[in-house]
Amino acid sequence: MDEVYDQKGIEHLSEGLSPEIRQIDQELAELLKQQSAKIKVVGVGGGGGNSLSRMREIGIKGGELIAINTDAQDLLYANADKKILIGRELTHGLGSGSNPKVGQEAAKESDSEIKKKLAGADMVFITCGLGGGTGTGAAPVIASLAKKQGALTIGVVTLPFTIEGRKRIENAMEGLERMESVVDTLIVIPNDKLLELAPELPLHTAFKIADEILTNAVKGTTELVTTSGLVNLDFADIKTVMVNGGVSLIGMGESDSANRAIEAVEKAIQNPLLDVEISNATGALVNIVGGPDM
Repeated sequence: MDEVYDQKGIEHLSEGLSPEIRQIDQELAELLKQQSAKIKVVGVGGGGGNSLSRMREIGIKGGELIAINTDAQDLLYANADKKILIGRELTHGLGSGSNPKVGQEAAKESDSEIKKKLAGADMVFITCGLGGGTGTGAAPVIASLAKKQGALTIGVVTLPFTIEGRKRIENAMEGLERMESVVDTLIVIPNDKLLELAPELPLHTAFKIADEILTNAVKGTTELVTTSGLVNLDFADIKTVMVNGGVSLIGMGESDSANRAIEAVEKAIQNPLLDVEISNATGALVNIVGGPDM
């Protein structure tokens, strides 16, 4: 996990200052390090594990990645800081067989290990693709454990494509309902919407785009807290918007025009993935990323 306040940066800031100021700067840096929000990102099941690997690839500053699965082979290849094989007695590492009940019971069987890995977290993201067995069944149990331990708990989930079959859709809807009842905020990415917007898109490409959106949602929210910007937000600001926030959607936009910052925000707000009337929203987080000439 990346440290947000590194020693080299502090020494660089203190160059040319008096010993007294250097000492004060060191104390302030240590205080900030102790008080900084501890953020954990949990990928549940195969879809969640894939998302963690993507997050590791692009890098998330200040977030610890935890992969949780019933499938030992999937877990072996997950790229994460920590891993938990849940339901060893129940599934023997062979997966949930696309049965959410098995995923749910597996998480309950391993609840003490999950609680240990989540201990001390201020904010926990639970990511998964709903519709299968492990993500759909285990994610609500894990989210409930995180919230009971006092963490701001945010679910980031994808809904399956209709062509994945009626059973996966039914599983996903049940899982969505359970997730909504236990998390503070639930960010939903409807995969079908991607195909509506680009019907000619190959399915494997659509899956990658959905994963990219999920990854950026987690990265963007995490780095609002862990990195410095022109306008800084702290964990308390994020918590005000996201605690008991309910179901949420995410929009993205980009621009390279002269008026690019405003144009990118407008595109994000008007993003067809949102598919809702934004005036009914009770809160919003806006993250603008750009170069020094923005």
